[in-house]
Amino acid sequence: MNFIDELKWRGMIHDIMPGTEEKLAEGSQAGYIGFDPTADSLHIGSLVQIMILVHFQRAGHKPFALVGGATGMVGDPSGKSQERNLLDIETLNKNLAGVKKQLEQFLDFDCGDTSAEVVNNYDWFKDFNFLNFIRDVGKHISINYMLAKDSVKSRLDTGMSFTEFTYQLVQGYDFYWLWKYKGCVVQLGGSDQWGNIVTGTELIRRKGQGEAFAVTTPLIKKADGTKFGKTEGGNVWLDKNRTSPYKFYQYWINASDEDASNYIRIFTLKTKADIEALEAEHKEAPHLRVIQKAVAEDITVRVHSMEDLNAAIDASEILFKKGDEAIEGLKNLPENIFTDVFEGLPQAEIPMNEIKIGIGIIDLLGSKTGFLNSNGDARRALKENSISINKIKINDSYILNSESLIHGKYALLQRGKKNYFLVKAV
Repeated sequence: MNFIDELKWRGMIHDIMPGTEEKLAEGSQAGYIGFDPTADSLHIGSLVQIMILVHFQRAGHKPFALVGGATGMVGDPSGKSQERNLLDIETLNKNLAGVKKQLEQFLDFDCGDTSAEVVNNYDWFKDFNFLNFIRDVGKHISINYMLAKDSVKSRLDTGMSFTEFTYQLVQGYDFYWLWKYKGCVVQLGGSDQWGNIVTGTELIRRKGQGEAFAVTTPLIKKADGTKFGKTEGGNVWLDKNRTSPYKFYQYWINASDEDASNYIRIFTLKTKADIEALEAEHKEAPHLRVIQKAVAEDITVRVHSMEDLNAAIDASEILFKKGDEAIEGLKNLPENIFTDVFEGLPQAEIPMNEIKIGIGIIDLLGSKTGFLNSNGDARRALKENSISINKIKINDSYILNSESLIHGKYALLQRGKKNYFLVKAV
C-alpha cells in the first residue's frame, strides 16, 4: 500500500513537507514519532500516532517510536499555557517501561528489516554536556528562527522559561541523531508538532548537509466541541487499571454518528470499501449504531483482548436483560466491572451488621436508603409489582440479608424499567 494515499483517504494528513511522498515511494524508509512519557500509560489521544506508525510499517517502512526520557525531563511547550512539572529519573523509567509495553501491542518488533524499534533520547543526551550542545547544535539555529515558532509566539505575553524555549532544539537534535545513526528520513506527529519537526529538518540540512521530511496529522476534535479522549473522570487510558475495558468500550460506543465515521477511519484498519458498506448499513438503521459498535469492538480487542470485549459487551447489556439471564449476568460480572456499570447510580451505604439481621423491603426502599420518598411510596410500588432486587421481582414479604448481596456487598434496587439504586454494605 502507499502510505501517503492511505493517510489521505482516512483524513489523517494535516501538513506534509514537499518531496515526502516521492521519498517514501523510492522504497523502504525509516521514520519515527515521539511519545511523551508523562505517565506509565498512553491514553487514546496517543492512538492516532500509534496508528500512523502501524500504517507506516504496513506500507513496508521501518517505524521507530521515540520515548522521550530526556525531553520528558524538560517538557514540550506546544499547546501548553503554562510550564509543567518536571519528572525525576525513577518516575521516567517506570513510565518508559509502561509505554513501551503498550506500543508492543500494535507494532511488529520481529519482522526483519522493517521491525519496529523503541528508542529513548536519554541514551544520547545523558552524556551531552551543555557547552557541547550550544556549540555543536545551538549555533546552527538562529534566535529569529526559534522566535517565529507558534509554540513560542503564543507564550511571549505570559512568559516562557529558557528550558521550554530550547525544547525545539532538543527535539530537533533527536531528529538529527535518528537521521544520522538510524537512517530516519521522516518524522511524523500531530499538527501541533510541526514547528519542532521542521526545526529538526533544518538542523539536518545545516549541520548534516542532509535532507529529511515531515508529515503531521490533524488534532482530533469532537463534533460537539468537547475534547477528544476526555470524560468527566479524566483521560481515557490504554491501561485497564486506569480505565477499565468496560469504560473504554463505553467511550467508543457512545460516540456520535459524525464522530464514529471519523473514528472508524482513524483507529481501525478496515478498508475504504468495508467502511463505506458499514456507513450505508448505519444509514438504513441508525438506532442500531452499527458504526459505533464496529469501532468499539475493533479498538477494545486491539488495546485489551477479546475476553475483555465480551465482558464489556455483557456488562453494557446487563440492564436490558430479564429473568434468569439477568440474574446470572449480574452474579458473573467481575466486581470491578460491576462497580463501573453502576458507578453513576444514586446509592446508599448500610452497615453490614444490620443487613445480617435482615431489613424489610419497605424500610429498605424508604427510610433506610431514600430510594423512594417514603414508606408509603414503597408500599404503593410493591402493590404495583414494580420493584426488583438484583433483577428479581419481589413482594412486601421480602427481607434483604447478606445472602442477597452480590459480591458479598451490593444490592441493586429497581423500580420499573429505568429507575435504579445501589445499596452497598459497609
